[in-house]
Amino acid sequence: MTLNPVLKKTFVLAVMLALLGCAASCALKPAGEDVAATVDGRKIYRADVEKYFQNQTAGATQALSDEQATSLRLSILRELVENEILMHRAEKLGLLATDEEVDRKLSEIKSPWSAEQFQQRLQERKLSLDDFKRDIRRTLTADKVLHKEITSKINVSQQDIAAYYNQHRAEFNLIEPRYHLAHILVTASPDARGHDSGGKARNEAEARKKIQTVLTRLEAGEDFASLAMTYSEDSATAANGGDVGIAPESALKQTDAATRESVIKLKPGQYTPIVTLGNPATKQVTGFQIVKLIALEPAGQRELSDPRVEQEIRSQLQDHREQLLKAAYYEVMRDQAKIENYYAQRVLDTTR
Repeated sequence: MTLNPVLKKTFVLAVMLALLGCAASCALKPAGEDVAATVDGRKIYRADVEKYFQNQTAGATQALSDEQATSLRLSILRELVENEILMHRAEKLGLLATDEEVDRKLSEIKSPWSAEQFQQRLQERKLSLDDFKRDIRRTLTADKVLHKEITSKINVSQQDIAAYYNQHRAEFNLIEPRYHLAHILVTASPDARGHDSGGKARNEAEARKKIQTVLTRLEAGEDFASLAMTYSEDSATAANGGDVGIAPESALKQTDAATRESVIKLKPGQYTPIVTLGNPATKQVTGFQIVKLIALEPAGQRELSDPRVEQEIRSQLQDHREQLLKAAYYEVMRDQAKIENYYAQRVLDTTR
């Protein structure tokens, strides 16, 4: 299950959303403190909500207020309810993820790390392997249901694409070049949390040796994305093959001079030599990186005949329609289910 990591909703809104997620029944039956909600009679336990709450707040530098914590628990419970609804639907459609599919996905997720590193990551997230496999099964099952019920039925025609381009032509006039970049980052300091993952460079010498290993393997023809998943210490991009996204030239000019000067010399598909990163004030080396230029878009008007423009519009229209239909689908499924949200009711009762 994928849970939203950022808490932005207000307390009152979260309470209202959770209550709206309940079935039309207004009088909720009393339940033991251990049950947070039921979906068609199936129980969702407070312990499950608490487990994901601990998962999301693990490592937080600042404790949540009581209202923020309650709001997050309500958001988590709402998503657990939606997952349970989809699991019910999957059973009816014969779309439950199989053990083979779960094991294959687990192997894919584990591939960048050693067994010890992966186990440590589970511990940091306060999840057992069984918990993690259950989440994978839920996610795969939800994807299968939503693909059958929604995604497979969306059709974006050439006429739709042309109409969108004509209405938003100015958006495709780039005032400056755009760089699509990926990187492999190695830092020269120990893990700030005090953990030793086994592959983390702990000082400049270890970092220099590690990034040199990466460069040697790149020069031997190994895949950049695969090496990023294995070696990069940038947790925000490593799992995605080091992809840092698309940046305009003006943003590139704001990076450190060594990186900027190395990147502007690249052609698409090429990567930089090892770039040393440091603190300009102290001259201390903080790490090293290798940057790859995936693609470069020059400034000027991008025409509809450009395959990248067509694909960008198609993806955007597909995503917008998919999000709209998913929202409607969840509402319909909730209306059809018998949901009793005891935790939300208790929250409401204590605020009166």
